[in-house]
Amino acid sequence: MSFLRRRFGGDKASIDDSSPELSRTPTPDPDHERPTNLRVVTAEKLHTLKKGAKGKNGKRKNFWIFTLGGLVGVIAAAFFAGSNDMIDLSSLEGVNLDSILDVLPAGFLSEARELQKQQRDAVNYDSFAVGLHARSQGISAVHPVIMIPGVISTGLESWGTEEESRQYFRKRLWGSWSMMRALVLDKASWKKHIMLDTTTGLDPPGVKLRAAQGFDATDFFITGYWIWNKILENLATIGYDPTNAFTAAYDWRMTYLNYEKRDQYFTRLKNHIEIAVRVQNKKVVLLSHSMGSQVLYYFFHWVEAEGYGNGGPGWVEEYIESWINISGCMLGAMKGVPAVLSGEMKDTAQLNAFAVYGLEKFLSRHERAEIFRAMPGISSMLPLGGNAVWGDHTGAPDDLPGQNVSYGNFIRFARESNSTLTGTNMTVEESLPYLYKNSEEWYKQMVQQSYSHGVAHTAREVEDNQLIPAKWINPLETRLPLAPSLKIFCFYGVGKPTERAYYYRDDLDPLSKLNVTLDTAFSSGNVDHGVVTGEGDGTVNLLSSGYMCSKGWKMKRYNPAGVKVTTYEMPHEPDRFSPRGGPNTGDHVDILGRSSLNDLILRVAGGKGNLIDNNVVSKIKEYADKVKIFEEDELGERSHVPP
Repeated sequence: MSFLRRRFGGDKASIDDSSPELSRTPTPDPDHERPTNLRVVTAEKLHTLKKGAKGKNGKRKNFWIFTLGGLVGVIAAAFFAGSNDMIDLSSLEGVNLDSILDVLPAGFLSEARELQKQQRDAVNYDSFAVGLHARSQGISAVHPVIMIPGVISTGLESWGTEEESRQYFRKRLWGSWSMMRALVLDKASWKKHIMLDTTTGLDPPGVKLRAAQGFDATDFFITGYWIWNKILENLATIGYDPTNAFTAAYDWRMTYLNYEKRDQYFTRLKNHIEIAVRVQNKKVVLLSHSMGSQVLYYFFHWVEAEGYGNGGPGWVEEYIESWINISGCMLGAMKGVPAVLSGEMKDTAQLNAFAVYGLEKFLSRHERAEIFRAMPGISSMLPLGGNAVWGDHTGAPDDLPGQNVSYGNFIRFARESNSTLTGTNMTVEESLPYLYKNSEEWYKQMVQQSYSHGVAHTAREVEDNQLIPAKWINPLETRLPLAPSLKIFCFYGVGKPTERAYYYRDDLDPLSKLNVTLDTAFSSGNVDHGVVTGEGDGTVNLLSSGYMCSKGWKMKRYNPAGVKVTTYEMPHEPDRFSPRGGPNTGDHVDILGRSSLNDLILRVAGGKGNLIDNNVVSKIKEYADKVKIFEEDELGERSHVPP
């Protein structure tokens, strides 16, 4: 939803925060002095591109958007009317872009193509340029690279051959236009395919959905919406291809142990790494994004453990050169709670009344919550660390000066209610039992058996947890591998408003099957339609992406081998002309196209990661010092957090 708002309506935060005077500093290079006007093209050329698109064609652009918007509106009206049988949606099945273009005026098409070309030139001006610049500095492919993607960049395709599935054979039911078509024309069947069996946590009978493999699985979400494509372009420019660069896609809907049970995912990843090292005689560089960082952290424990990967405590030291952790939600994401509690988050809360009506008619809050719960893998991103990290009723580490209500009040109730469900504000730690109380028993059991959300305060606890799979997602209960030569690079965005807390109320809709819903009528200060925002990258909070990198992994019990951790923060400085934020965005997904991030990745892959210094521009160190997790010799009653 958020990327659609950015593309068609503009992201409010992005627009308000952007300015032509924002710094556009490239990644520092200790060996070579980079020309001050070199971004990808010269500053003059970039100015020309912007001016050309904003100048004399402004009126034509507005006309084109207005006309196209009217066309989309007609289709949308037909779509929403479909639930009342006013229009047979199946008649739209054969409609495609060509059939629409045939009936549009030639002059209109000419204007549209010219505008499209100008925007394409402005958005794609940096293609391959970061790689070309790195190559000119002598950077070339050295280490094999393996990429572990996140949720949005992992396509899921159908391999079922039962009668209902045959129409979708080898079509993407997540991450393609086939998904959109199935969702619109055959919602019941799409839900049946995308939701896991609530008893086994695996495919329902007769359904077979698998993670698409190869670069095609990660480069684009849907046509035109790139994910890893810019990274692939730049890696290729310095010498990478399918012989030394690979992707390791996974079915993110499942719990982590089921990755191995059904797909042998971790075994395949282990073998892939070992073969790459044997063939190229160089240790591997691992890139992970978002949820992929949690999956990789889990893999480090699985691969060492006896009875699982059987690699032993020296495996990571032998095979892994570096881990590039991009926008990793190491301590979870706050938006995971409302998603499974009531099928809501900021993207849905901020829709206007007409859009909310359409969304509810098509895919209700209850249906969305039902779908999210039937994907227990994404519940691995529920917040970790409890009150010690996220605060209590008296305060939170990331509270701002003069803040009226602490972020520690995670789920809040702004209006008086006689309901026992909406009576008292709750912390993050209190919100999980509340979530289980308001969801099905099977969901509660699956999450509690698969994941742990506490804190280990002693080295002995940490070592004991190395043998418990449910602890392996949690860096506050387990340690990094015993790999002193391993290098970890934490690259993430900052400066974009990110969900931090929520206002709820009773769900009074007689047709709803939920007990509570976001109080979208409540807005005040940093509260927008019931959503309280804080610091982060628009999806993952700063404490989640930054705490372990800036402090947690400095503690001996969490990093006994002294693995070097480098933190490089990237301020969100979007280019208002670019629908994806441009080369200086810090957005959670769009950062994959950021010029400086691509430059840093090429340096690590090319064996020059040791030249990258820490770059911390946020208040993460200040916040981290307020987190109530201490070195072992500082322990006291104040530090206790329930497991």
